[in-house]
Amino acid sequence: MSKGLGKGINALFANVDVNNGESIQEIALNNIRPNPYQPRKTFEKESIEELKQSILEHGVLQPIIVRRSIKGFEIVVGERRYRACKEARLSTIPAVIRELTEQQMMELALLENLQREDLTPIEEAIAYSKLLKSLQLTQEELAVRIGKSRPHIANHLRLLTLPKKVQQFINENQLSMGHGRALLGLKDTEKLTPLSEKIVREKLSVRHVEQLVQKLNEHVPRETKTAPKKDVFLKESESVLRERLGTAVTIKRQKKKGKIEIEFFSNEDLERILHIIEHDLEGE
Repeated sequence: MSKGLGKGINALFANVDVNNGESIQEIALNNIRPNPYQPRKTFEKESIEELKQSILEHGVLQPIIVRRSIKGFEIVVGERRYRACKEARLSTIPAVIRELTEQQMMELALLENLQREDLTPIEEAIAYSKLLKSLQLTQEELAVRIGKSRPHIANHLRLLTLPKKVQQFINENQLSMGHGRALLGLKDTEKLTPLSEKIVREKLSVRHVEQLVQKLNEHVPRETKTAPKKDVFLKESESVLRERLGTAVTIKRQKKKGKIEIEFFSNEDLERILHIIEHDLEGE
């Protein structure tokens, strides 16, 4: 059996709720479409082939979970089994039909995938970003909910600030999480893509990349001005905003005005922050 099958969130769906009229049904594969909220963008051919052979020999040992849609059914949990059945040229697949809202479907898809160990760092980061937005949680709250540390989540989210080409290299396992974190330290962001191409081309180690980034940063002009000491009120205000928004916040006071800088990691993260601010304003 393919590794990972039946673990994590999947195990929660092992028992069919007969009291609610649920039963395992054979559903035509051509009436099913993938989950639109699936964070996984790449499915390893070897893994699908392994699962396909297992299904041909033993059958589908665990039904997939689907929900009804306008054009048939959408997968909630079990896209790998669905793909393997298609590869095996089966016409149907055992499934349990669940009544789920759009948000429930998204959350289950993201959480189920986060239980697996073969998500790429970028796919994992996208899942965190979507959960932060949909559940309106801070990074700290999300960390507690899924059993990860806040730095773990923050480090992944930072990868989403890298250029798309660099993210693609990470998604294709041509660059590691360590390479991505090293590249995030480069001050001249215009050099990120060409440097990442050099790393892939020359198969440079993470340690080598860290040294390259350090050398490149030495040629970036440093600011000569020193920042004024921040008063206690501004520090406390920053702390309150950081906790509420779940991201880094910097408050700067000038002569007759001030400025608040809010850090975000992606378009989805920005939308999450704006939603929190809008919600707070409506509540006043």
